[in-house]
Amino acid sequence: MATVAMILKRSPYGDINAAEAVRHALGAVSFEMSVDLILVDGGVLLAKKGQDDTGTGFTNLEATLKDCLDMGVSVYADDDSLKAQRLDRGDMVEGVKSVSAQVIAGLVKEARSTMLF
Repeated sequence: MATVAMILKRSPYGDINAAEAVRHALGAVSFEMSVDLILVDGGVLLAKKGQDDTGTGFTNLEATLKDCLDMGVSVYADDDSLKAQRLDRGDMVEGVKSVSAQVIAGLVKEARSTMLF
C-alpha cells in the first residue's frame, strides 16, 4: 500500500489549504492508500476541538478531520507547533497523535510521496 505524507502548515481559516489537505486525504484513503496527515506550524489548529469559524467565511473542518480519522487517515500534530499555538493534548480532536519532529521526519522519509499544503 502506497503511503502518502500530507503536510499542512497553514491554519484552517485563512485560506483553502486545510480544506484541500483534508479533501485530498479523504480521496487518497478512499482509494485504499495509506495516508499520514501531518500538522505543523499553524496547521495544528486544524486538530483543535470546538473550532470557532464564526466570521471567517470558511467551512468548519473539525467534522471533516474526524471523518479522516474514521476512514483510517493517521493524523499527527507536531509537539513544538502545539506549544507555539498554546494547545495541549486535551485541546485536540480524539485520535490525533502528538509527536516529535523526529517522528515526523521518519514519516516523511518512509512515505512514497509527499504533498505540502
